[in-house]
Amino acid sequence: QVRLVESGGGLVQPGGSLRLSCAASGFTFSNYVMSWYRQAPGKEREYVASITGSSLNINYADSVKGRFTISRDNAKNTVYLQMNSLKPDDTAVYYCKTAYNSYWGQGTQVTVSS
Repeated sequence: QVRLVESGGGLVQPGGSLRLSCAASGFTFSNYVMSWYRQAPGKEREYVASITGSSLNINYADSVKGRFTISRDNAKNTVYLQMNSLKPDDTAVYYCKTAYNSYWGQGTQVTVSS
């Protein structure tokens, strides 16, 4: 049974940082691209970042480039999203996704507000 469990969300002031984690199980984690997406209220879910199994290829949406960093630890079956210089526009539910049959996690709320 595939499980993706996100954690690390919360309330942070503009300019602050958060680190999201996504713990995976039920598939061979190191073989698959992992991605982060987000969905703000009233908006469609949008791509944030992705990383290949070997971590050799990493991509970001233009809106987060230079502020967010995706990484993974294959020994821990976990993918991370380090978010710095957060803005109110980054407020959303953040989801991780595996390329293994396109499973999604349940999401974690990130709110950027003063």
